[in-house]
Amino acid sequence: MRVICPMIVSAAVSLAAGVAMAASVAYEKTVLPPPATLGQAVAPYVSQPAGLIALTHVEVIDGTGAPPLYDRTVVLDGAKIAAVQGPNAPLPAGARVIDLKGASVLPGLVGLHDHLFYLERPNLRSDGSADPPAIVPEMPFSAPRLYLASGVTTLRTTGSVEPYTDLELKAEIDAGRLPGPHIDASGPYLSGVGEPLIQMHVLTGPEDARRMVDFWASQGVTSYKAYMHITRAELGAAATEAHRLGLKITGHLCSVTYPEAVALGIDDLEHGFFVNTQNDPGKAPDVCPKTIGTPTLEAMTPDGPDARALMDLLVSHHVAVTSTLPVFERTPQGLRELTAREKAALDPESLADYETLRAVAAKAPEARRLRAVADVKRDMALEREFVAAGGLLLAGPDPTGSGDVIPGFGDQREIELLVEAGFSPVEAIRIGTLNGATYLGLADRIGSVAPGKDADLLIVEGDPAKDIAAIEATRLVFKDGVGYDPAKLLESVKGRYGRY
Repeated sequence: MRVICPMIVSAAVSLAAGVAMAASVAYEKTVLPPPATLGQAVAPYVSQPAGLIALTHVEVIDGTGAPPLYDRTVVLDGAKIAAVQGPNAPLPAGARVIDLKGASVLPGLVGLHDHLFYLERPNLRSDGSADPPAIVPEMPFSAPRLYLASGVTTLRTTGSVEPYTDLELKAEIDAGRLPGPHIDASGPYLSGVGEPLIQMHVLTGPEDARRMVDFWASQGVTSYKAYMHITRAELGAAATEAHRLGLKITGHLCSVTYPEAVALGIDDLEHGFFVNTQNDPGKAPDVCPKTIGTPTLEAMTPDGPDARALMDLLVSHHVAVTSTLPVFERTPQGLRELTAREKAALDPESLADYETLRAVAAKAPEARRLRAVADVKRDMALEREFVAAGGLLLAGPDPTGSGDVIPGFGDQREIELLVEAGFSPVEAIRIGTLNGATYLGLADRIGSVAPGKDADLLIVEGDPAKDIAAIEATRLVFKDGVGYDPAKLLESVKGRYGRY
C-alpha cells in the first residue's frame, strides 16, 4: 500500500486553493478594473460626474429579492455606494443632491447572454430565403452604447466571432476612451464538425479544444462558450482546461445533452430548456439532431420525473441556467412588433429585413405558430421549476438573428418576460442582477444596492416593483459612480444597429 504524507496532501490542497484565489482575483480585476479618467469620446454622454452624490426621495429595489424601500437616499462617494439612508437621515456635507422623487434605483443589469455582433442574411428575399454564407458582422460602435443606455453595466459576450475586436473594445472602454459596460469577454465559439457559420473555427478534436482555451486565455478572454456541434470529448477537454485556468464555460448545446454536459463539468447552460436534446427521438452520440431539442422540451412536464431528475442533477452539480426568453418570444401572429424606440435603433436595411422575416413568420401555418407560443410557456414553467428546486437562473436576451432582439432593450425585455413567466418583479430583477453577479463571482462588487458595493446603478421613472414595464423608462445609468444620459447614448446610435 502506498502511504501519502498528510503534509504533502495539505501542501497540495493549499497550493490548489492559492491558485484558485489568484485566478479569482485576476478575473475580478480584469472584468471590473479600476475606474479610468474619461476621454473626449465619452464626455458628451456624462450628465453626472463622479463625486459625492446624494440620490434623494428614491425607491430602492436592491436586487436581493427583498421588498422595495421607499423614500430613501442613496449616497455615492466616487465609484462606490457609501450609504442607503432613511428619509430623515442628514445628507453628507457638500454632496451634490439629485432629487429622484417618483423614480426607482436598481442595481445595474448583469447580462449573461449578450453579444457584440449581429447575424445578417445576404440578399434576404420575401420568402425568407437568403444567399450563403450567413455572416456575423461586429457592432463595436452601437452595441456597447445600447447596453449602457439600457442599464446594462456588466455583460458576458457569451461567444465571440471577432475575439480580438471584443478584447480591444473592452480595453478602450476600460481605459475611458469609449462608452460601454464592463465586459467578461468570451473566447471564440467552441464548435465541431457540422458548424454552418463560416466565421467560426471547426474543432478537430479534444486537443484542439484544449489548445483554443489555453491560447485565448493568454490573449485575455475570461470565459468560454461551447456551441451546438461540439463533441463530448471536445467539451470535456475544454471544460477541464478552462477550470485549470480558473475560468468558466457555458454552452448552447445540441450534440451534447444537458446530463452529458453536467457530467463533463459545464458551468452554465444557455437558452433555458429549449436546446436540451436528451430525449429527442433518434438522438445519436455527438450529433446535433434536426429537432434541436423541441421533442425533449415538449415532453418534459415541469412536475414530471424527467424534469425532477434533471433539476436535481443541475442543482447538485451547481450548474446555472441562462434564460434567454426574448430570442424565443412569439405571438400567435409570429414575431412580436418592435416598439418605436427599438425600430429607431435599427439601420434601415436591418429594419427592412426584420419586417420581411416578420411577414414570413405571420404566413406560417397557425398550428406551427401556436406550437411556438406553447413551447415558450413550457420553457417558462421549467425555468420556474429550476428556481424552485434551488437552481441559479441567469438572464440575457441573445440579441441576434431576426432583428426583434436588440442589445439593452432585449435585456430589459428579458426581465419583463420573467415576470410573465410567473416570477414577481423583484424576483425577476434579482435574476437579472444579483444572480448574474453571483455566477461571475462578483457579488461582493456588483449586483445589489448596498454600502461598499460599486456604484453601478439603473435609475428608472416609476415603480418596476408594481409595473415591470417601468424598467424601460431609463432616466440615468451610473457606472463606477459616473452618471450617463441614456437619451444621448441612444441618439448617437439611432439607425446604426445592424450596420456597425
